[in-house]
Amino acid sequence: MTLPNLFRSLITRLRYRLKKIKCALPEPVRMEAKDLEKTFARLFATDDGKKVLGHLNGITFMRTAPPDAPDHMLRHLEGQRSLLTVIIRLIERGRAP
Repeated sequence: MTLPNLFRSLITRLRYRLKKIKCALPEPVRMEAKDLEKTFARLFATDDGKKVLGHLNGITFMRTAPPDAPDHMLRHLEGQRSLLTVIIRLIERGRAP
């Protein structure tokens, strides 16, 4: 397969996946901060929520990069960790009285 055809094939697959994901994701909802925090706290208080948090912890904070890891890998991992930190903060604020 030639390089242009390979890129065309890759782009076609990515477009398909993005289209599929968009159908599965609801539109963003504007909420008051306190309501959002309470929603996160309720969601992750369930058994399934705790399993998801454990999984996310395992693939972010418990994961280490090798010393020779490329810059893009480190940036990606730090972005994942940052997102999980935001989720954890929302949960903690939502649990607060």
